[in-house]
Amino acid sequence: MRLEAITWERLADRLAERLLDLKPDDGSPWPRIAFDGAPAARPGDLAHRVSEQLRLRGRSSLVVGAEDFLRPASLRLEYGHRDVDAYYDGWFDIGALWREVFGPLEADGNGRVLPDLWDPVADRATRSSYTRLPPGGLLLLHGPFLMRHWFPFDLTVHVRLSPGALRRRTPEDEHWTLPAFERYEDDMDPGAAADVLVRADDPRHPAWSG
Repeated sequence: MRLEAITWERLADRLAERLLDLKPDDGSPWPRIAFDGAPAARPGDLAHRVSEQLRLRGRSSLVVGAEDFLRPASLRLEYGHRDVDAYYDGWFDIGALWREVFGPLEADGNGRVLPDLWDPVADRATRSSYTRLPPGGLLLLHGPFLMRHWFPFDLTVHVRLSPGALRRRTPEDEHWTLPAFERYEDDMDPGAAADVLVRADDPRHPAWSG
């Protein structure tokens, strides 16, 4: 795979240009894009950069973070605070993402998306209002493990860190999560499966292919 060195600003510009012509295969008027990656890879930063570039081009978008759809602490921490299997399989409320984000953006949906659901600090619902995404508006969902849930993405971007970079850039008290990302690599090979691969080992100068 040939990778091209690029700046984050130019990468966001190139991705925004590509998304302008993206048409969902299922007839939905709302393209749905994944920005997949470990928290240390900061896929949300790229999603927000792309959203700004889309705004400058007159296109609406909504950035949603999977971390805002965590399950309550009583459920996600049922097997302890550092259970790798629970983190991989049970921390994120996948049912709520289907119901509150993807369901409204189906071909016969109404475009009313819930931008977030759960405040993990207060451990309670955020009580946010629904946001109506106009036809042609794009969903930019970021977070880890996105490519293992059969979400109907129209384009997938995987922001990858090498194992060494992932360990260095993950806070020490979160190193217990690292085996979950090894498992994700083994299960899904997201770098090969994604439409766009971004290697972010150097936080200043990424490289991409797609």
